[in-house]
Amino acid sequence: MALKRRTKVDPNFSMSSMTDIVFLLLIFFMVTSTMIAPNALKLLLPKSSHQTSASAITTISITDDLKYYIESNQIPLEDIEGILQYKFQNQGIEDITISLHCDQDIPLHAMVKILNIAKDNKWKLILATQAK
Repeated sequence: MALKRRTKVDPNFSMSSMTDIVFLLLIFFMVTSTMIAPNALKLLLPKSSHQTSASAITTISITDDLKYYIESNQIPLEDIEGILQYKFQNQGIEDITISLHCDQDIPLHAMVKILNIAKDNKWKLILATQAK
C-alpha cells in the first residue's frame, strides 16, 4: 500500500517579507536621526600641553560673538552671577568648580568678567583647553 502525499512541501523561502521589514527599519532610522540635534557649541579652544584632572560642576561658554552660555542655555552677562549663586545655593556644595570654555579669538576682557565673578564668590575656575 503506497500512500502518497497530495501536497508537496515547497523548499523555497520568500525573502519579500524580510526585505519589507528591513526597508521599513531603514526609513524609521533615517527619519528619527534627522530629529536629533546636538546641544554643543562650536568653540575653537586654545591649545595647551597640560590638562587638569579636576571635575567641574557646571560649564560657562563664551562664543566668538561674545554670547555667554551656562551649560547650553544662552544667558546675558549681567544674569550669570545670580543664576550661578541660585544654582549652587540649592545644591549645598562648598567646593565649587566651574569650567570656562572660551573661543580662542575672544577679547580678554570677556574672559576676565567671568574670572571676576568666580573670584568674588570664591569659586574655583578651570579654563578648558584643547590638547596639543
